[in-house]
Amino acid sequence: MKQEQLNEALYNKYIAPTEKPRTSSVGIEIELPVVELSGKAVEEDVVIAAADKFRGHFGFVSDGVDDNGNVNSMTDKATGDNLSFDCSYSNLELSLGKNDDLNEIHDTFKKYYSFLQDLFLPQGYTLTGMGINPNYDINKNAPVPNERYRMLYHYLHSYHRYEDDINMRFHNRPDFGTFTSASQVQLDVSRDELIDTLNVFNMLEPYKAVLFANSYLPDHPEYLCSRNMLWEKSMQGYNPHNIGMFSKKLTNIDELIEYIKTQSVYCTMRGGKYIDFKPMAVRDYFACEKVTGEYFEGSAYRTAEFTPDNSDLQYLRTFKFEDLTFRGTVEYRSSCTQPVKDVMTVAAFHTGLAGRLDELNELISKDSVIYSHGYTAVELQDILSKRDIPDFIVRKGLSRQLVRILDIASEGLKERCKNEEHFLTPLYERAEKLKNPSRDMLEGLAGGKDLLYYIRKYSEI
Repeated sequence: MKQEQLNEALYNKYIAPTEKPRTSSVGIEIELPVVELSGKAVEEDVVIAAADKFRGHFGFVSDGVDDNGNVNSMTDKATGDNLSFDCSYSNLELSLGKNDDLNEIHDTFKKYYSFLQDLFLPQGYTLTGMGINPNYDINKNAPVPNERYRMLYHYLHSYHRYEDDINMRFHNRPDFGTFTSASQVQLDVSRDELIDTLNVFNMLEPYKAVLFANSYLPDHPEYLCSRNMLWEKSMQGYNPHNIGMFSKKLTNIDELIEYIKTQSVYCTMRGGKYIDFKPMAVRDYFACEKVTGEYFEGSAYRTAEFTPDNSDLQYLRTFKFEDLTFRGTVEYRSSCTQPVKDVMTVAAFHTGLAGRLDELNELISKDSVIYSHGYTAVELQDILSKRDIPDFIVRKGLSRQLVRILDIASEGLKERCKNEEHFLTPLYERAEKLKNPSRDMLEGLAGGKDLLYYIRKYSEI
């Protein structure tokens, strides 16, 4: 594919959808760890049986089956609601179809969640609101046996081949996708606001880390939010343009397209088989005559050589904190799954702020609380994802700035006239006390509470 053709293809995939009329609808994806309460590994049969009962009760239609014939993705065709499993059968995902009322979305979530809990609890299982499955070192952490997740698992475990290629130290948990859980939000974005949206929310990321950290991992005890680090220091972060934050402000649409061309492709499909290969920038991939990769055949991986095709662009999968999708939306991906009673905080926060972008931009662009000490936004996000708030940040100033941000979000929600601002209430307490679910849990554990207490507490609806 010539560069002019590539530019046109990227524009049509990512930019053209933002030129359509913007709606006020919200799309929400909530991943929830499945936990066996006595401290044993999750038995996949228990989870699969619960999903089958869910499908029958709510009339969802199967749209994904694993190699063993088990339904692992199901959808309500009328609403677009979906239940699936993200990477493993110990990470259940509820995706709520687009709706313009957060209260209605919450009611639907509670209906689905309560039904699943009624199935799980009598069997000694629970869903819970944590960004790391608390039994991550007990569970089998095996990928869902299908083409997509088998390929991903294989790709992530290939990091040993590339340790000398780049100046990065990989962590040793390439299975992290099987035990990390996120709360993701998709909001329509207009072409005129696209660049400002990406820039402003990018600068907001350090503050979000303070509010939403909920993925403590004993392997990396310095972090309250380890989820993002796990992505960044894995094969997903082989090319830093595929993950995390933008390292500098974008200036226009053309620059964004050039940025996308620097992001890497690492997989495609041929003949119904996923092939993974060494990550390659989009512009370089489509300039190749041949690419060599690996695919799974029966019981072993085999080498394949293939010619890049224009359709391979659909396999460009990135994990930016603010990720532009082919749907004309920005997907906000950096937040951990929250305690279930606070499950709507992430969606409400982003929805409210997206409606007051100019005001948020003014506040962040004039920020001197964290942005006046010589650190970049990327560095600050990492710093504020950790346990210790550094001395150069005045705690009272940080708290006041978080409250100002929440006030803007609240005003944005009030403008929608749907009585959604109440979902922000838990965040005000977090802002005032500089607390988040990870910090609350660690302080409780240090005070004598056990992990099971927090598994149950964060599962309460």
